[in-house]
Amino acid sequence: MAEKSFKYIILGGGVSAGYAAKEFANQGIKPGELAVISKEAVAPYERPALSKGYLFPQGAARLPGFHCCVGSGGEKLLPESYKQKGIELILSTEIVKADLAAKTLVSAAGDVFKYETLIIATGSTVLRLTDFGVKGADSKNILYLREIDDADKVVEAIKAKKGGKAVVVGGGYIGLELSAALRINDFDVTMVFPEPWCMPRLFTADIAAFYETYYTNKGVKIIKGTVASGFTAHPNGEVNEVQLKDGRSLEADIVIVGVGAKPLTSLFKGQVEEDKGGIKTDAFFKTSVPDVYAVGDVATFPLKMYGDMRRVEHVDHSRKSAEQAVKAIKAAEAGGAVEEYDYLPFFYSRSFDLSWQFYGDNVGDSVLFGDSNPSNPKPRFGTYWIQDGKVVGAFMEGGSGDENKALAKVAKARPVAESLDDLTKQGISFAAKI
Repeated sequence: MAEKSFKYIILGGGVSAGYAAKEFANQGIKPGELAVISKEAVAPYERPALSKGYLFPQGAARLPGFHCCVGSGGEKLLPESYKQKGIELILSTEIVKADLAAKTLVSAAGDVFKYETLIIATGSTVLRLTDFGVKGADSKNILYLREIDDADKVVEAIKAKKGGKAVVVGGGYIGLELSAALRINDFDVTMVFPEPWCMPRLFTADIAAFYETYYTNKGVKIIKGTVASGFTAHPNGEVNEVQLKDGRSLEADIVIVGVGAKPLTSLFKGQVEEDKGGIKTDAFFKTSVPDVYAVGDVATFPLKMYGDMRRVEHVDHSRKSAEQAVKAIKAAEAGGAVEEYDYLPFFYSRSFDLSWQFYGDNVGDSVLFGDSNPSNPKPRFGTYWIQDGKVVGAFMEGGSGDENKALAKVAKARPVAESLDDLTKQGISFAAKI
């Protein structure tokens, strides 16, 4: 059992960990002051690649191509880059105990890590059907996607079952992006979800109708209003059928499950204040425990522009919250301070030839503008959300770089909307004027 001490420890190996390490290096650290401890076997990487380029049949993305921090146009931190910057990268190391009062972490192997300042960047883990006792959910080729090991299993299954039948359980981010990826790989794809339309946490019925029709035109079958209630398997243990709650059954060579995620906070239960399923922080990502910060998916933080506490699961926030925490730590050491985190919610996705971006809040009334005909070769449309007479959210499919920047400005400025009809007529030109 080894014992090591560091001034700073970043616990986690995802996007937030990589961006926090980069910011420490930018701010200036001495060799040996900082350690990044990750249970994964590879250096921090940009997770969005796993559901997109990693699964392409040709020209697929592979490491080291998408290590942090290339996703935001920054420096690619290869494993050797950490050493060059004086950062100790401790991989394949699962922390099983955290004592925040004693400032100590203990690994599964019994190694002890002491710190002065801790950044919790443990991220989320997928919800598994086995967690809910779904019959047969432990069959082979029922797959999930969160980490690179998961993506490798999906790639192996795509190769092994080439041209076979795939069932995707869930109609959110993973459901939509993986259905597209499997279809591009020539699978017969059926997507199943219980809600009345896809991406219900973000999409309106009008937006969802476009994507559902587009996907259908691409050959993806969509079954709504039911769930997977069980699975049967071949004698070799591989899944062969999905039973639905409505009584139907679907043949399947591969099943991909994307039914949500939960933040990895169990190590810290009872030691730190929590809120809305995450670790409660202030606008500098400080927790209720001195010298302990939480960033990315695990943090429930003050969303300044809306005056409430929120937990955000998205790569953009993972990057920015990590940078904010490190800037706050270094500023405090120098006797100074940084400005409060003032985050504008931002989500995006790419699938098939489609690409959308969303900024702000999807509350209140909504209007649809532009060309949302799924049969058109280059559809270009959007939606504004209006609450209390102000535009509070904006979405666009097929927008240009300038148009997407204009959407962000609208969502941040929250301008007055004279009328819903006028907003529909003006479309993207309304945003361009802000």
